[in-house]
Amino acid sequence: MKDRHLIHLHWRSGFGITPSSLKSAKLLNKTKNVNSIFEISKQIEPIQLDLSEFDKFLKTPYKKYKEIHGDEAATTLRQKSQRMVRQLNFEWLKKIASSECVLREKMTLFWANVFVCRDNHILHAIQFNNTLRTHALGDFGAFVKAVARTPSMLKYLNNNRNVKLKPNENFARELLELFTLGLGNYSEQDIKEAARAFTGWNFKANGDFILRANKHDENSKTFLGITGNLDGDDVVDIILKQRQCAEFICRKIYTYFVNPNIDASHLDELTDLFYKDYNIKKLMRHLFMSDWFYNENNIGVKIKSPVELMVGIHKIVPSVFRKQRQVTYLQKMMGQILLYPVNVSGWKGDRYWIDSNSLMFRLKLPSVLLNNAKISLNSKGEFEDDFSDFYNQKNQNFKVSDQARTYFETHYSKITKKELKAVLVLPKLDQDTKEMLKIYQNQNAYQYCIQLMSIPEYQLC
Repeated sequence: MKDRHLIHLHWRSGFGITPSSLKSAKLLNKTKNVNSIFEISKQIEPIQLDLSEFDKFLKTPYKKYKEIHGDEAATTLRQKSQRMVRQLNFEWLKKIASSECVLREKMTLFWANVFVCRDNHILHAIQFNNTLRTHALGDFGAFVKAVARTPSMLKYLNNNRNVKLKPNENFARELLELFTLGLGNYSEQDIKEAARAFTGWNFKANGDFILRANKHDENSKTFLGITGNLDGDDVVDIILKQRQCAEFICRKIYTYFVNPNIDASHLDELTDLFYKDYNIKKLMRHLFMSDWFYNENNIGVKIKSPVELMVGIHKIVPSVFRKQRQVTYLQKMMGQILLYPVNVSGWKGDRYWIDSNSLMFRLKLPSVLLNNAKISLNSKGEFEDDFSDFYNQKNQNFKVSDQARTYFETHYSKITKKELKAVLVLPKLDQDTKEMLKIYQNQNAYQYCIQLMSIPEYQLC
């Protein structure tokens, strides 16, 4: 495989590749490289946090806890839970950056923007995140059914309030529109019937799923032309029989892992494969093995998400993630806070990651993280003011120890600047960027690396 193809593969299946890993990968053919990625990600490594202080409290329904312990204690408990969700954000980002199961983490990140959910109940939030991780490369049908049973999703889309005498359509609507079929491939009546099928789906105080039989509609329903005493699982099974479901998911896969501009023939190829058995792992392996995946028009054409950008820098110089608040702030400034999607549709991605403020921040990020730099505040605006306020707070400087530089000098002593540029920058450089980089050729390798990460082309993968 060509170097560019290997770098492309590792950016799309993960978060980039180091020069040393590239040298090792070059010794293998395409099949062995792809197999290696899947073999490493076979393991499921759930995020684990010490939640012992919440265990005896949060497994009690909040209203009941409030009745027993009073408003003040309940408020304190809720605030502690919210703080732990922010800690979960920090731990998830660290896991993305450090886990060897790179593809599984990349897929978990992808699915979090398909099955969009938000929850400040720490036990439920971590359960939902680990559900995504567990099913990320598995059977899509089982995945949908598992997500539908999580307390987080049941609450987020109000299905815990969906009862036979007063059906709530929120979950059914988003299941069809955002999770499986897409707008225009079902009727309003289908939504109503699907909602009836999911009546009574709820969860116990400990988070376990429960079907409350007295709240479930046992009458006949007609969904997408199929009539019977349907329940939620039946609805999912009927959805899976629609080729449109396979195409809907493959379209999302293609725009995320291949190219925002879809090639219709390649999409049909993926859809035909996925529709046979909805095996996610098989679909992704086929994608990474396809010759067209490595076409030049698919390389260096995607704008890195904020998480991809942060983790990509971290992989080259792993000394970034220190304080929870700082990491959360970086995500906020770039428009992607893990566990806090903007709305039920999730992040639009690609060109929507970039505006005048976020681009300035993204270009400066390597210097902020690796060189203790400040953002220029010459031109005042919402972004600059926000950053200035944060930066001037006590103990909030993005201070980096000498660990970053030491790591770089240790691991990159035999790497030329040319090799470094080849690994870090996939798109072709325009003439202005080439001229600018010539100026920095005389700098040491560490500073040159930071400059490479600071050019517009580094924003692409």
